[in-house]
Amino acid sequence: MDPEEIRNLSFKDLLEEFLHYLEDKSYNQSTLISYRRTLRKIESFMDVHGIGAYTPEIGVHYYENYLAENQLCISRKKAILTAIRRLNEFYSGMEYQVQRAYKIKLLPDNYEHALDLFATECAEIGNKNISIDSKKRSARNFMRECIAFGCPNIQSLNPSYITKACLAIVSKSVLDVARAFLKFLSIRQITGSDFSTLVPHYKQPINIPITYSEEEILRFEEAINRTSDIGRRDFAMLLLATRLGMRSGDIAKLSFDELDFEHEEICFVQQKNGETLHLPMLPEVREALADYINNVRPGVASNTVFLRHNAPYQGITTSVLRFETSKYFRLAGIDISGKKHGPHTFRSSLASSMVNDDVPYEVVRTILGHSDPDAIKHYAKIDIERLREYSIEVPKPSSLFKTFLEGGGRL
Repeated sequence: MDPEEIRNLSFKDLLEEFLHYLEDKSYNQSTLISYRRTLRKIESFMDVHGIGAYTPEIGVHYYENYLAENQLCISRKKAILTAIRRLNEFYSGMEYQVQRAYKIKLLPDNYEHALDLFATECAEIGNKNISIDSKKRSARNFMRECIAFGCPNIQSLNPSYITKACLAIVSKSVLDVARAFLKFLSIRQITGSDFSTLVPHYKQPINIPITYSEEEILRFEEAINRTSDIGRRDFAMLLLATRLGMRSGDIAKLSFDELDFEHEEICFVQQKNGETLHLPMLPEVREALADYINNVRPGVASNTVFLRHNAPYQGITTSVLRFETSKYFRLAGIDISGKKHGPHTFRSSLASSMVNDDVPYEVVRTILGHSDPDAIKHYAKIDIERLREYSIEVPKPSSLFKTFLEGGGRL
């Protein structure tokens, strides 16, 4: 049925066609019943208000009205919004998407053209795509602040706009990129002056990487319910993080071509730096992967290893990894208050464990797939026991300072 035919259906028929559409996407019956129960109320809403034909705006109005008359928990609000969004997408003939893509709010063309030139230069000097995207995003955020203060176009940048933007920007880490971008604009003669010197230098605070002990990691793994299909999937994919230190993006995109069961190796191109990484398929990892692939994984034609267990059966996203990781930390009863608790923390934890076992920094760097040799400086921060060897004893107070500490006077 084409979009024009769909738009001419009565709401009752529209709902039936929509549910058939979801059924073809392998939605289970309980979900279809929930969608039907939620969306049928729109028909009553239309009858009460004398509305003959459905449009996406009607769905939004219904939701706002229902929200005003009923106290709903967050999960119920999301469920209703998701059902209405899916219906509206079907009504409009939009392609089905598991998650809505994040849309970048672009700047006026003259700014975007300069950003594209900047990105090209970053690529020419060897920056990886992920770094280029990050720099472009930071430069765009800085320019957005300049525009907010009235800058009409990029050629009109002046010290006033730059200074105000520096003060207004929330994430001070943007300033380093802003400085480089302004320098680039000057060299390319897009601006009449070099404004990079106006941007203050911001020194990132030294953060000790968040780590969890080996005992906590084992508790985390044991909290995964391996009697359920989703639990067996989660166990296989999260072992890649806890035992091998793989990044969440690489786990989500892992393909069957990258698994070599014969030689017990996992070989893949890292998303972050484009470098090929060879990792050993440890026995426990091999066993978990084989169990998931042979006994649990939905039987659909896809080269992606880890799939959603709800329709449509597409590859998981990194948000699934983050959600499941947080869930199992909570189930394991591990204290995560004030600590990061996403999949990336397993990389720091694995590095800490290896460093404490006297594994050389260079070997740690290779296993975790860092292409930058300076990455070993990062591991020195978590080598607590070795740092203790170089600690300096605090000198005993003397003279006026000792007198002051004993309550005997002022400094």
